[in-house]
Amino acid sequence: MRFTEEDAGYVTVRPVVKQTFRLAELAGMVVSVTGKNVARVRQIFGAGTVVYNGYRYWWQGFVANEEEISGLLTAFPDDDPALPFDPAQVTSLSLEIGGGTQLSLIRVAREEAKAKRLFRKGSAWEILLTAARDSAPRYERYSHAERADVYRVQISFEAAAALLKQAATASRRGLRKRLTALEPPAAILLFIPRTKSSGAATRP
Repeated sequence: MRFTEEDAGYVTVRPVVKQTFRLAELAGMVVSVTGKNVARVRQIFGAGTVVYNGYRYWWQGFVANEEEISGLLTAFPDDDPALPFDPAQVTSLSLEIGGGTQLSLIRVAREEAKAKRLFRKGSAWEILLTAARDSAPRYERYSHAERADVYRVQISFEAAAALLKQAATASRRGLRKRLTALEPPAAILLFIPRTKSSGAATRP
């Protein structure tokens, strides 16, 4: 049962929408929040509620043992540090700004950043990906929320400031406004969707 839409700072109550989910689909929503953590998945199954993509879902809580949940989770991908990084497969990135309780992740989609300004040869996307060429990205994890493998590139303050300025200059108005308001990122997270050809399990 999809009950409310939750946004930053407030809750907007929506009409109740009843939907039918297969167990694998429910598990997919829960795993996007918990990862492949058997204890947490079991807890949420029993609690009967999860927030997914800005909506809170409710169902009649049920008990499942660890063996049953472990079997269910085998359908979901695991981390695979052996996967090579291919910049052509990156579909989005996040600029990691600040740290601790002040950590912010600013998402940039490939489609948005590839749009070129008039009379400019390069795109903001091409400029942002130069960080991956200048410093080899390190495999970090598989993100169930993003359904993608995540690679991290650490970047110095000076290099990040120059990169951000160049990307903003090459961007169209909407993205340019976002980028010019940012502090230089300490790292860039690059997302590559997992495919069956990667040799690991994919979501049902």
